Amino acid sequence: MNIRNFCIIAHIDHGKSTLADRMLQATGAIQDREMREQILDGMELERERGITIKASAVTVTHEHKGTPYMLNFIDTPGHVDFHYEVSRALTACEGAILVVDATQGVEAQTVANAYMAVEAGLDLIPVVNKIDLPSARPDEIAMEIEQVLGLSAEECIYCSAKTGEGIQELLDAICDRLPAPKEAAKEKTQALIFDSVYDDYRGVVLYFRMMSGKLKANDRIYMMGTGRTYSITEMGKFTPKMVPLKHEFQAGEVGYAVAAIKTLGDVNIGDTITLDAHRAAEPLPGYQEPQRMVFCDFYPSGETQFEMLRDAVERLHINDASFTYAAHHSEALGFGFRCGFLGMLHMEIIQERLEREGNVNIVQTAPTVTYEIKLTGGKIIQITNPADLPDMSTVVEIREPLVTCEFIMPNENIGDLMHLCEQRRGVYKSQQYLSETRQILNYELPLAEIIYDFYDKLKSLSRGYATMDYTLTGFRKDNLVKMDILVNAMRVDALSVIVHREKAETRGRALLKRLKKEIDRHMFEIPLQAALGGKIIARESIQAMRKNVTAKCYGGDVSRKRKLLEKQKAGKKRMKRIGSVDISQDAFMAVLETDE
Repeated sequence: MNIRNFCIIAHIDHGKSTLADRMLQATGAIQDREMREQILDGMELERERGITIKASAVTVTHEHKGTPYMLNFIDTPGHVDFHYEVSRALTACEGAILVVDATQGVEAQTVANAYMAVEAGLDLIPVVNKIDLPSARPDEIAMEIEQVLGLSAEECIYCSAKTGEGIQELLDAICDRLPAPKEAAKEKTQALIFDSVYDDYRGVVLYFRMMSGKLKANDRIYMMGTGRTYSITEMGKFTPKMVPLKHEFQAGEVGYAVAAIKTLGDVNIGDTITLDAHRAAEPLPGYQEPQRMVFCDFYPSGETQFEMLRDAVERLHINDASFTYAAHHSEALGFGFRCGFLGMLHMEIIQERLEREGNVNIVQTAPTVTYEIKLTGGKIIQITNPADLPDMSTVVEIREPLVTCEFIMPNENIGDLMHLCEQRRGVYKSQQYLSETRQILNYELPLAEIIYDFYDKLKSLSRGYATMDYTLTGFRKDNLVKMDILVNAMRVDALSVIVHREKAETRGRALLKRLKKEIDRHMFEIPLQAALGGKIIARESIQAMRKNVTAKCYGGDVSRKRKLLEKQKAGKKRMKRIGSVDISQDAFMAVLETDE
């Protein structure tokens, strides 16, 4: 049988999952009565938010010119935070369908994914989707694809994933235009693990792509990365349900395998499976470890105990190994975890999944980035938490991570974007015309300046039309300092931030004003201070709640009132000494508000 391996890539919200649904229906993989929207998005959170978080692999059969074709395809996420999922999917394929919305046109992630596919050596089929909408401009968008990506406008396939129009032409084009898997140069078995999930009853389920040789159920396999051996108990394909198969898997096929693997720690994504008896000489190239961009702390709150949080984090890590975690202690918040994420959306998704699937309540600190610190001896260390910054007398320089941002936006909002980037210490790189109404701008920005509200501000200044994509380019030294926040004379390490020295005082004042609103009044006065080392640069006070002790004292000498007030003051002082301040979740996130 002829095999075609491909994945569906696009910017977020351009209709990948709906297109996958129509292809499943057109090939008879699912009946109309089984149909529901986004059938490949199995997670409740994916369906609620209307986004794909995890890539899904499916095998279907399509007959073209009287010949049956086996189509193995992967529906991938579109958000920049999940580009690691996309890069893994591309390695398991020979071709890709690049979906572009007929109303929106080429966007930032479209360009990023297209370049990623070309670098991986894949053949692309451009698809203009949503042609059924009244505002669709298919011919104009096809020309835009040709201009920006260099793919011929005549090769674009027009279709509507909603109505099913053009789906048959697309399936035929996949059979005609995408290459078959290359003939295996080696005879020994090599299979690439491109994903894995954890099943409570069967252990780890491996998603693999056969590169060379053969593999069948009951074979004894050897994992070349971890050096472990297992016996395969079941092999099969997703159609889209798991269907066990007895036949031998040959080079080019995609499927799943169950081998009684107990923990996901025993499996490396990108590892090579080979037969234990006839081991391959060297493993396949595999994948680069994903770059964690954003770090934050999770601490238990309410009735949740640390052990409950630890179980929830460990269980979630089994199903999503793309975030990291390590136990961490804070004087203000106790024991918790320092976690690393691919981006802000990834962090949000993990927090929501922890609370839903783990049934825990958590306090989350403000997200930070990795900083490089050069010490006096020439040693360079990396820190992910401002509280871990060594004594400043030993620090030569602090380096912050830089990203290159690509913005695609309407002409009338270019000035607003440039102003926003200048506020965030951005450096202009280049500008390119995309069409009569839109341009591509490139800026170099510190990652710390864009991780929180930058995307929201970009969307609001462009009325939702601007899109952005970013890639990490390295570290650069700057005049950075650590700003500590003292609440009731106690340093709260979870509120510490690394800021540019010129912005420290403005940022400190704005932050204390925000904290004053977020921290509830107590029975004693609470001083809030921002400090650089031992120097206080800003202060605010939260007034104490007071009982009107002089209410019953009317008439007579004023000294009687003063005596009652002095008595109250002495009591407040003692209360302040033994009292502790309750800080809400919103107060920890206030660190990120820049109040521009």
